[in-house]
Amino acid sequence: MNGIVPLWKPVGLTSHDCVIKLRRIFATKKVGHTGTLDPEVAGVLPICIGEATKVVPYLTNTKKTYLAEVTLGIATDTEDQTGQIIDQVAINQQLSKTTIKAVLANFVGEITQITPLYSAVKVNGRKLYEYARANEPVERPIRHVTVHQLAYIEDSFSQTDGKVSFKISTTVSKGTYIRTLAVDIGRALGYPAHMSHLIRTRTADFTEATAIGLDQLESLKQEGDLQRILLPIEAGLTHLPIHNVSASLAKKVLNGQKLARPEGWSANEVYRIEYEDKLLAIYQVHPSNSDLIKPLRVFNYATKEVTGIEGRSAEQ
Repeated sequence: MNGIVPLWKPVGLTSHDCVIKLRRIFATKKVGHTGTLDPEVAGVLPICIGEATKVVPYLTNTKKTYLAEVTLGIATDTEDQTGQIIDQVAINQQLSKTTIKAVLANFVGEITQITPLYSAVKVNGRKLYEYARANEPVERPIRHVTVHQLAYIEDSFSQTDGKVSFKISTTVSKGTYIRTLAVDIGRALGYPAHMSHLIRTRTADFTEATAIGLDQLESLKQEGDLQRILLPIEAGLTHLPIHNVSASLAKKVLNGQKLARPEGWSANEVYRIEYEDKLLAIYQVHPSNSDLIKPLRVFNYATKEVTGIEGRSAEQ
């Protein structure tokens, strides 16, 4: 079986835990997830099965949407609700929604983030959280990320026990830390802050509304109907531009051959190659010869699904 499972990851499991479970359910080792979610975070986690594992890097690189709660008045060492309190200030004055919305507007667009100390990012061969646990100083990398959308959730404001909480919805680029965004929003408002809750509601075109739980997958396995839930590989590449080819070129594509660069192809894009609405491969402009395009991924299953076309798989 080849395709993508629109999984809803439950709280308590790592992304790799979900991969292990789906390897058993689908009886294959060819399983890959498309973006790490911490154990305490639930949300949309597309899982690629079989040939679909070839598109993991392209699906991982897509926009993601989150619903997060920001709590002002308390900062933690992990920047979320799981950490130890490192700063606390009682908020006695009333914050206005207008003030919060004005601050949020300043975070839309390209921003810089300092990588959280409690993260798996490596510096000099060691993960940042290893420095944190050893109480050793380390210079944390700065990331440039994009916040495409950031909105205040109406009627989410609460103020009790000297703390203020409110919810935000945000769509961000790959590599954005929502907990760091929460801390930075708090700092802009003049208070210590942390992210007190988070769920991922969307990855590319995979949404919460269409996600499926592990229990449902187990039931489908018992019924012998797992194929029904698998989405086509193309569902993970909807953000890529499409280039259609003729039957003669389709055979060359399936054989992993380089082709003449079509007019209008951008050197900064990767493209889906299709023949009669069937996905054959992913191509890009050749890095050392701009007159050619070369394959990044060619899909085995396509040789069987495209009538009259034979080829071999190629990854270059």
